[in-house]
Amino acid sequence: MKKYFIALIFLCLLPVSSMAGQITVAAAANVQFTLDELKAEFTKETGIDVKTVIGSSGKLTSQIENGAPFDIFMSADMKYPKKVFSDGIAIKEPKVYAYGYLVLWTSKEVDLSKGVAGLLDSSIKKIAIASPQAAPYGRQAVNAMKYYHLYPVIASKLVYGESISQANQFITTGAADLGFTAKSVVLSPNMKNKGKWEEVDPRSYEPIAQGVVVLRYSLSDHSKEAQAFYDFLFSAPALEIFKKYGYTLAV
Repeated sequence: MKKYFIALIFLCLLPVSSMAGQITVAAAANVQFTLDELKAEFTKETGIDVKTVIGSSGKLTSQIENGAPFDIFMSADMKYPKKVFSDGIAIKEPKVYAYGYLVLWTSKEVDLSKGVAGLLDSSIKKIAIASPQAAPYGRQAVNAMKYYHLYPVIASKLVYGESISQANQFITTGAADLGFTAKSVVLSPNMKNKGKWEEVDPRSYEPIAQGVVVLRYSLSDHSKEAQAFYDFLFSAPALEIFKKYGYTLAV
């Protein structure tokens, strides 16, 4: 937090003409609504605009490795940021900014009281999840089903979204009877009154440690602004926002 305030003071002392007007943050879809609030608070405090690119962590990693002009990468896990760092595209090793949680969510009259075990019900025909290959929340949804020894039995019911955003669309439109999503999604003002949800037992999947890195692209023009946003993610105002959206804090 001390680093954040030092960076903020430094930025306030810079002439406006010497500051880049915008940074670009690539972020996993689970953090989309949280990020809306984070960037609003950051811009209010610093005057720096934040552009966001939302997608699955795997797809964003592919874009970064192909030269996408992103300054910060906020992943839904540590695997992808570690890869970006090991490939020499990030400035420092990734750091966990928050821990996320899985929920079952439906817009239909589906009984969620049995949790994941209830997915066996014959009335449930389609279950939405994010792609396990590209989205960490999709990967952990599969782990949760395997924990309950259900995955081989209900695999034919699964419908896959490219990211958790697309899985959310399947759920909210009723294209799927229910699905797995992030707790941060159902707690967001955009979604919290849509349907009903039940938290998945965290013991049934691996902890979802979400990592962030500053990318080397930022060095070309606005490294101080990118570093200020990175430090902001670990400041008291940001931590309160993360808690509001159901994340467990990493610090």
